Amino acid sequence: MARPDAHVLTAAADVAALCARLATAPFVTVDTEFMRETTYWPKLCLIQIAGPDEAVAIDLMAPGMDLAPFHALMADERVLKVFHSARQDIEIMVNLTGRVPAPLFDTQVAAMVCGFGEQVSYDTLVARLVHEHVDKSSRFTDWSHRPLSDRQITYALADVTHLRGVYAKLAQRIEDNGRDAWLAEEMANLTNVGSYTTPPEDAWLRLKPRTTNRRFLAVLREVAAFREREARTRDLPRNRVVRDEALLEVAAHHPATTAELARTRRLSKGLAEGVIGQGLLAAVARGLALDEGALPESPPRPIGGGAPGALIDLLKVLLKHCSDSHHVAQRLIATSAELDALASRRGTDDPLLRGWRREVFGEAALALIEGRLALGAGGQQIALIPVEGGIPRPEPALKRLSRRRRRKTGSNQPGPVEP
Repeated sequence: MARPDAHVLTAAADVAALCARLATAPFVTVDTEFMRETTYWPKLCLIQIAGPDEAVAIDLMAPGMDLAPFHALMADERVLKVFHSARQDIEIMVNLTGRVPAPLFDTQVAAMVCGFGEQVSYDTLVARLVHEHVDKSSRFTDWSHRPLSDRQITYALADVTHLRGVYAKLAQRIEDNGRDAWLAEEMANLTNVGSYTTPPEDAWLRLKPRTTNRRFLAVLREVAAFREREARTRDLPRNRVVRDEALLEVAAHHPATTAELARTRRLSKGLAEGVIGQGLLAAVARGLALDEGALPESPPRPIGGGAPGALIDLLKVLLKHCSDSHHVAQRLIATSAELDALASRRGTDDPLLRGWRREVFGEAALALIEGRLALGAGGQQIALIPVEGGIPRPEPALKRLSRRRRRKTGSNQPGPVEP
């Protein structure tokens, strides 16, 4: 058996030859190993790639490494790229090239389409579909340290070798079940390059402010955008530049001088007196100078946007029923925020009323909301019961109980409501 280190490419010419061979393959499986603890941008250390007949790792830290042939392969429309839980890997490639690998097959998403549950792990799929074991003990090792150990290399290659069998089994199930269009819709969402690039002006939304004060939000937007730009420029994690808690406090108190800024908790005096401090003060001033019409609105809450809680609970029961009936993960059909939006009837471009989601869940959910469908229980099964003419709008409990009391007493005056 060849040593594991024989499968690590450290020369640019070998990478070019590999990509030329794989350009004739129907698919490749891909994974990456990176570090991000001390940087804003992921530090890519290793790329694992396999075709039907070979699997290798590309050492990104080798001198003179050139990834141009690899990027060309990722853009080659003739070769399908197979990932598991691709979002972080794709984010790295978008940062490097501005493009999403295409065409794309994500085995985690495909597994949800096939009913394997919510965000099923790679090792679970390997065990259930190809009956192999994945040793995850090297998952959190330092991938930037050289030389790599044999155990690290073996672990890294397993992430693409077993993926070949997982892909084959899932692709066959999707074809057998006629769900190619379902997966295509999900891949379209995953390959939207806009979902991997966040403007600095939207960085404040990550902080999930709990206030509706628009002036506070305006200042928060400015200071968060300043921090985002600094973090990207310095290649540092956001909280290494300024902590989230400090940004929220600055947005609440609007410091106007260095001395006032230095009193902010979790913001050192040295930081307040330096370039970061001056940038924060300038950002506060920009937020305070905005006209009322330019102030941001409070972001919508994901839950509780106006729909009664009991209606949301009924929709969740219906969602579970539809998920079980069609053998597809609940989260792939609808999130809690999407249920609330549908129940509140906010907007017309509802994702639950388009494509396969409408067929599987959206039509029934709409009928339930409009009173044309009721839920029942028969034994241990949920039953969907069509209602002709719709269910009458229920009368508020207070009026109903008051009328009942008036009938009993013969009085037209509403009495106190008994429990």
